[in-house]
Amino acid sequence: MISEPRTKGPLVIRTALPSEAAAITELHVRARSTYYPDGLPFGDVDWVAAWRGSIERPEAHVLCAVRDGHLVGIASFRTADDAPADTVKLFQLHVDPDRWRQGIGRALHTACLEQWRADGKRTATLDVHVDNARAQAFYARQGWVPDPENPPAEGDHHLFLRYAVTGE
Repeated sequence: MISEPRTKGPLVIRTALPSEAAAITELHVRARSTYYPDGLPFGDVDWVAAWRGSIERPEAHVLCAVRDGHLVGIASFRTADDAPADTVKLFQLHVDPDRWRQGIGRALHTACLEQWRADGKRTATLDVHVDNARAQAFYARQGWVPDPENPPAEGDHHLFLRYAVTGE
């Protein structure tokens, strides 16, 4: 049973703070557990340190969606080390499973787009787990398409998607 209202105050999207790395990790694990029924891979990763590193990385962006003082969604992106300067990679976009279907993911996606446009990015990429049908449907609704330059390899567990970032 949810002890607080599902929607109440306004949704605020802002830059994450290093002190929020543990809360971000908890949300990340809850969201990813929905499509890894046998447990999360990379169990030996210190996710709190990894998230803190992403937050503190100068060329990266980590956004938080907050409602009524509660972290309800996260997104992280940057230009990958081997990518062209006008391409950005969406590494993570997660919404607390208790808050699905409230427009939080769409609002985070919109905030990402605004930043990509401000940064002069022309293309965005991401990879999504093949078993995460919910995320695949979400990205398709936002306009993401299979990346023709990066088809899935035999036995790969990820689909690679691309988004044309426009100024419109």
